[in-house]
Amino acid sequence: MNRSSKMSVTGVSKSGNPRSGKGRKVHMPNVIKTKTTQQIKKNISAQKIQRAWLSHMDKTIFQLLKHTICAAEHFVSYEILKKVSPLEAELVKDPSMKCKVRFRFSGETFPPFIVFKVFLQTEGHGYKYFSGKNLLKPSSEAVVDACKIMGKKKFYHQIMEDEHLFQKFKVTDEIDVVTLKDYMQYSSLLDETPASFGGRNNYWRRLNLKNIPKTMIIYDIVDYAESGIISNRLRKEMKHLLERPQTEEMRQHQLQIVSEIRCPSSFSSIQPLYRPYQQQSQIRHLGRRSKQAKMKVEKMRKASKMAKEKSASTGTELQMDTPGWIVSLFSELVLDTG
Repeated sequence: MNRSSKMSVTGVSKSGNPRSGKGRKVHMPNVIKTKTTQQIKKNISAQKIQRAWLSHMDKTIFQLLKHTICAAEHFVSYEILKKVSPLEAELVKDPSMKCKVRFRFSGETFPPFIVFKVFLQTEGHGYKYFSGKNLLKPSSEAVVDACKIMGKKKFYHQIMEDEHLFQKFKVTDEIDVVTLKDYMQYSSLLDETPASFGGRNNYWRRLNLKNIPKTMIIYDIVDYAESGIISNRLRKEMKHLLERPQTEEMRQHQLQIVSEIRCPSSFSSIQPLYRPYQQQSQIRHLGRRSKQAKMKVEKMRKASKMAKEKSASTGTELQMDTPGWIVSLFSELVLDTG
């Protein structure tokens, strides 16, 4: 009995052992590794798709901004500068001044913002910039008078600012210019320096949405680059603007689309009150009155007839309902007056 029971117990234990057969071996670490590798591959592929899409969107925005800069420089520089500084816009409009507004990209992150600057074209003749800092010599009476007028505090602040600029840039005066590189550095420093410190105060200024007319697609492009929201007006012209121009005419046409004055995007659905002659000729003339107008007129006539009949019937009913003594009294009054 003991042997049989032992044999039966041992037999059951051997047959019930899950690790006895080769096909029943399960390696849990390998399954986890395969799942993790699949997840990593999915993440890598998703990142690749995301990067490709983001690069495509960045290229689209950059191409639109490039059209914006070219159109602003060639077509609408006066309109933009008029909103920023009306006095400078009048100088640009003056043909004797020969001023030109140039635009370029700036910024440390993408998308870049647009900056502009006014340049004076002298055609190689050069120009003379008058400044009190250059005209007044240190050992002259004019400097003493300037110190009295400005005050010692402001005069000393001017001297300290000049020394600070010299320590920072090393080329802050005409005496410091030796090479062409020094001259370019000195010229750019004069543009950046305010007029109160003897500079030109003609630095690169940022172009905001407030400075762009809303009637142009330039406004929609800059708004799309800043906020990521595309307008219906820009979506209609997006396909043509993103095409690579094969000829100069196609490029000029793209710039004209960007700089063309149109209705604002919020009022794009409103129809104009005036129609050109071609559109007027396409309108179908329906005669003096259409069928619907005639039907409305007939209904109004019937309604007026019904109202008259009702008023007449109510008048007769009132006469029938009035007592006889009132009628006789009314007739006597009429006879007496007659």
